[in-house]
Amino acid sequence: MWWDDRVGTGETAIDERTDGLTGAEVAERVARGETNAFESPTSRSAWSIVKANVFTLFNGIIAACFVVLLLIGRWQDALFGFSAIANTIIGSWQEFNAKRALDRLALLHAPSARVRRDGRELDVPLADVVLDDRLVLRAGDQVPADARVVASERLQLDESMLTGESDPVDKQPGDEVLSGSIVIGGAGGAVVDRVGADAFANKLSSEAKQFSLVASELRSSLNRLLGWIAWIIGPVSLLVLNAQMVAAGGWAEAIEGGTWDDAVVATVAAIVAMIPLGLVLMTSIAFAVGAVRLASRKVLVQELPAVEGLARVDLICLDKTGTLTEGDIVFDAAHPVALDPPEGWTDVLAWYGADPEANATARCLVEPYPVRQALEPQARVAFASSRKWSAVGFPGGGTWVLGGPEMVFPATDAAGEADAAGEPGTDGLRARAAELAATGRRTLVLAHSPEELTAERAAAERLPRSLAPVVLLTFRENVRGDARETLEYFAEQGVAVRIISGDNPQTVAAIAREVGVDAPHGIDARTLPDDLDELGDLLEREVVFGRVTPTQKRDIVTALRRRGHTVAMTGDGVNDALAIKEADIGIAMESGSSATKAVARLVLLDGRFSHLPGVVAEGRRVAANIERVSMLFLTKTAYATGLAVLFGVMLLPFPFLPRQLSVTDALTIGFPAFFLALMPNARRYVPGFLRRSLSFAIPAGVVIALVLALYSRMATDAGIPEDELRSGSTLILGIVGLWVLTVLSRPIDGWKIVIIGGMAIGLIAIYAIPLAADFLELVELSETTAVLALAASLVAIAGIEVVRFVHRRAVARMTPTVPAALVATVRRTAPGVPSDPPGRTGPRDRSTARG
Repeated sequence: MWWDDRVGTGETAIDERTDGLTGAEVAERVARGETNAFESPTSRSAWSIVKANVFTLFNGIIAACFVVLLLIGRWQDALFGFSAIANTIIGSWQEFNAKRALDRLALLHAPSARVRRDGRELDVPLADVVLDDRLVLRAGDQVPADARVVASERLQLDESMLTGESDPVDKQPGDEVLSGSIVIGGAGGAVVDRVGADAFANKLSSEAKQFSLVASELRSSLNRLLGWIAWIIGPVSLLVLNAQMVAAGGWAEAIEGGTWDDAVVATVAAIVAMIPLGLVLMTSIAFAVGAVRLASRKVLVQELPAVEGLARVDLICLDKTGTLTEGDIVFDAAHPVALDPPEGWTDVLAWYGADPEANATARCLVEPYPVRQALEPQARVAFASSRKWSAVGFPGGGTWVLGGPEMVFPATDAAGEADAAGEPGTDGLRARAAELAATGRRTLVLAHSPEELTAERAAAERLPRSLAPVVLLTFRENVRGDARETLEYFAEQGVAVRIISGDNPQTVAAIAREVGVDAPHGIDARTLPDDLDELGDLLEREVVFGRVTPTQKRDIVTALRRRGHTVAMTGDGVNDALAIKEADIGIAMESGSSATKAVARLVLLDGRFSHLPGVVAEGRRVAANIERVSMLFLTKTAYATGLAVLFGVMLLPFPFLPRQLSVTDALTIGFPAFFLALMPNARRYVPGFLRRSLSFAIPAGVVIALVLALYSRMATDAGIPEDELRSGSTLILGIVGLWVLTVLSRPIDGWKIVIIGGMAIGLIAIYAIPLAADFLELVELSETTAVLALAASLVAIAGIEVVRFVHRRAVARMTPTVPAALVATVRRTAPGVPSDPPGRTGPRDRSTARG
């Protein structure tokens, strides 16, 4: 290796032999526990899953009600307790399954570290790095453990994730490097001095890969709603209890006569009905199942709220390389520009291609320019994405520079004076380079200066004087075959696309046009305004941006988010890490750097860009289904609260037993919600989930509560016995509940017919099967009760239809439209191009478009 004969100059007690540790020394450190092993969970712990599903406020209320009923000997009415236990078990089991699936994927795709042991270079898992290990650092690596530099060849690190400063930091022997920083230039060696929990990388990994159910509009809205319910349960339960005791003849008579237990049972029924117990469960299950489904498509979800975030994405920023193109670069041609080129320029290109630290573009030079004579540089300036050029000097050979033409030979300033590198004749060079770039080819220029490159000049990182172009080099990238279809899907779904790349803007624009994007030109990022508001205005008008630095990529994402957009960012390079971390949803390619994958919410494990439409569709399915299911649960909460208040004020006996409510809830909400939460749904997500849900649930709940109260008053005045009144109330609630289910499931087709039909059969069965009817205390209805129940059901159904009609139009008015300027227009080259996501399975659910 190039640093084998170099040692560090900093103070250290470490043995700095270039061979690194021996196998025996590694074993000793492992035995002492001096390894980088650190439990950095890729998902929630088993205990946190149990706590989230078991130890909740409402589970506590349910448990208290369950115990009260058991103590007074009314176990039949404690049926809801067993249902709650079953729901908790199902929810925990679903999340455990998701945890195992995600853990397996994360383990298979865990990053590794490069170390030198016994004189050999090895790739080892991060956990196997030990104290005093010699790290081998190259461009694109993330430092796996805290270490001290012992050798450096223009080693540059990006420590922005640690300090927030995006400027590269030069590292010399003796300097400290912290884990989590990223090598962006040069190469070097470092000896580990902190591992495990003491190293920053493990903390970063733990935070980045945390399995979390937070930072979600759906979940935060539900938590806020549950908080409101918790505040009103106490007063309402006292109101209901008082009404039941009064209806039983008064407090004193009820206590003396032993009828107080019926009042308690009725109060428990009212309390349990008010709690949307299954809603949080269904949300957790939907998130977990969404993550597992994406995992089956080779998409690793590193944070569960990302599933919901996918639904909210309305703008996606794409890096060109690895997304629109395959990422493999091949040499295209050499275009000489010097009439009398300096001798040895082909040998210089051969040296660039054979350099161990060469990037992907430089490595393409190996085949066309094989090494014919070995060259030993006396000084060099490593490539950096911030300046986009590198330089090397050979004894007596002057200085050679390889980089972007517009960076090596920038245009003259406003005063007409050339830059340090500018000289007459370079305008034609830039024009020729722009012409080649417009064809979609990447261009580099090899330039020469007779000025010798000394160590001092290399340290200053300035272009030499009297620099003259020698040859223009062009490279080609293969466009992904699925890119056009994928971009067409985004355009149809109202998801805007912005292409940001570090390459020449005209090259990027040409490739964008090749995949159908309406991009007549690209914007050079060097002209972008620093003000984020001005930048946001420009981003609304333009589609393609080139020569974008890592900091500018982050600023672009920030500017878009400040304008209210939910932004996804894809990329695979180190220069994408800052933007991916800043985006609402960061998406990394498996082929990308470990740093990029560490901060991403999603990782495309097979690197296929065509997964992105399916990823967005999965997020929309989850969010839209949760909203639909929430309307079912919140409608029940609304009518249960309304019933409790109405019957408490009217001093009427509560018209249900807990067991009767448990069965109607299961048939009209619980079982159907489980299936509806997992069905296809392609509706675009719009913020305001809770407002939209409550705008249907509250009016619908009021209608149902008023109808049941009216029925109960009329039945009581008609002298109908209490058990028959309850049987009629149960029938009304079952019929109306199924109608609410039908309204929210429209259009009714496919599996929805089976689900609703099955629940209707179940409602009939609880009346028709004697064993079920006896257990639920359902009796045969008299003609009067049957007529009242039927009339009440029809009135409630009519009211529900009116509520839904008004609700749909109100939602349409409050739903914002996508600004036309933001949607990247994709030109169709042939009719009949499919609009469904590539590789998508199952029919598209259009329910939200029509109801």
